Amino acid sequence: MTFTLATVNVNGLRAAARKGMGDWLAETPADVVTLQEVRAPEELLADLVGEGWRIVGLPSELKGRAGVAIAARTELDSIDLDGVRAGLPGLTEPTHTGRWLEADLADPLGDGRTLTVISCYMHSGNTEKPQTMTDKYAFLDVMMQRLADLRSDGRHVVLTGDLNIAHTEWDIKNWKGNLKSAGFLPEERAYLDRLVGTDGPTVRAEGGGTGDGADWVDVQRRVVGEGPGPYTWWSQRGKAFDNDSGWRIDYQLADPDLAARATSAQVDRAPSYDTRWSDHAPLVISFS
Repeated sequence: MTFTLATVNVNGLRAAARKGMGDWLAETPADVVTLQEVRAPEELLADLVGEGWRIVGLPSELKGRAGVAIAARTELDSIDLDGVRAGLPGLTEPTHTGRWLEADLADPLGDGRTLTVISCYMHSGNTEKPQTMTDKYAFLDVMMQRLADLRSDGRHVVLTGDLNIAHTEWDIKNWKGNLKSAGFLPEERAYLDRLVGTDGPTVRAEGGGTGDGADWVDVQRRVVGEGPGPYTWWSQRGKAFDNDSGWRIDYQLADPDLAARATSAQVDRAPSYDTRWSDHAPLVISFS
């Protein structure tokens, strides 16, 4: 049995649908697709993704901002959005809404275990606006605890989405020029150090802090190995896309048992700038 999961920041679902997202949906092998920065009310989602998909979403309370969704193919009886939970427990103000959606899938891998899929859209942050970084760190703190709670009953869990953090120098083309930029700050990268940390009870993080390693697996990195990229986001400015001057900020972070089942990981990068339907590219991972 194979289960394929994709994640993509659509940069506005209505715009993505106009620009050709439907063609990608028709061709992708994904059984489930998580979406971020949807920026559309839930009542429009089904029409925007088209026939053949069931979709649930969580809009932001701030109009035109954020928004997350999870879509599953209707033809697959084994994939059902059995349980859906909206929002990250403990964070409810408008700044944090439309950023976290959980769905429970009933035994999609045939091993008798529920799989909880999370669609997450992390704050981007801005070093010139300190409150945006405060919001981001608050979200990250609560997220760490929520992920631990979800795994506590033995289910499979996978965190997907746009985390707006490039973890290492391999995950950003121009890393030297972005050492003081939001998305590549040591303090942000420290959270990912802790998430994937497995070397003993304490992880010494990039930002200088320490904490328990949470034993999550960056599945794309596990499959493709060490080295630059492949990136998932490119600035709209200049020739960033043409020069592949990108950032890897979209992830699938899984529990070790699930990650061990990964058989392939690919970024569906558009063949050219003018064929893009988002400034991000989908990350598609198959599990057996």
